[in-house]
Amino acid sequence: MKTRFSIVAALLLIVAVPAWAHCGKCGVGESKEKGHGHAAHGGSHGHAHAHAEIGKPAPEFALKDANGKEVSLASFKGKVVVLEWTNHTCPFVKRHQGQQKTMQKTFAKFAGKPVAWLAIDSSRYCEEKIDGIREWIKTNDIKFPILMDAKGKVGHIYGAKTTPHMYVIDQKGVLAYAGAIDDDPQGDKESPKNYVEDAVNALLKGSTVATARTKSYGCSVKY
Repeated sequence: MKTRFSIVAALLLIVAVPAWAHCGKCGVGESKEKGHGHAAHGGSHGHAHAHAEIGKPAPEFALKDANGKEVSLASFKGKVVVLEWTNHTCPFVKRHQGQQKTMQKTFAKFAGKPVAWLAIDSSRYCEEKIDGIREWIKTNDIKFPILMDAKGKVGHIYGAKTTPHMYVIDQKGVLAYAGAIDDDPQGDKESPKNYVEDAVNALLKGSTVATARTKSYGCSVKY
C-alpha cells in the first residue's frame, strides 16, 4: 500500500512542476511559453531565449563602465560594433592591451569612421577590482570603455570563453564575426592576421566577412 502511495505521489509531483526551465548558460529562469524570455540587464530583445549566433541579431545589453556610466549596445545603432571580452589580470590581455597595444592600435585605425569598441569584463570579481581597472585604462591609454559584467549574464549570452574573445556586429545589429583577435596565440608572429580588423573593413565596405568564425584563445573567463 505504501509503495502504491509513493508512486502516485511521485507522479503528482512531476505534473506539478511549473512550466519553466533553468537556463544553464545564463543562470536565468527561462519560460517555455512563447514571448516570455529574458534579456541581459537593461536590454529587451524580445527573443524567447537569446544567445549570440553568427548571422542573427546580436543580443541587446546595457552595462556600466568603470566610471559608473551605463552603456547600451542599442545606442550604437548604424555603427559597426566590436566587443572584446577582457580581464586586465590575464597575461593574454596584458600582451594585447598592455605590451603590444593590439586592441588600441586596431581601434585607432578606424578613427573617424562609424565604428565602436566595447570591452566587457565578465570576471566575477571585476567590480572588486574597479580601482585596478581604472588605473589599467589610464596607464595603457585605452580610449574605449571597459564594461562591468560581474554576474556574467552578458558573457554567457554571447558564449564568451576566453580573454580576449572578440565579436563584431554589423551596422544592422547582426553578429558577423566571433573568435580570436588574430592568428597568433603564441605571440611570436611578425605580421599576424588580424581577424577583427579584416571583419570591420569588410563591413565598412558593405562586403561579407570572409572569415566569420575562428577559435578564440587566451585565459578562461572567470565567471
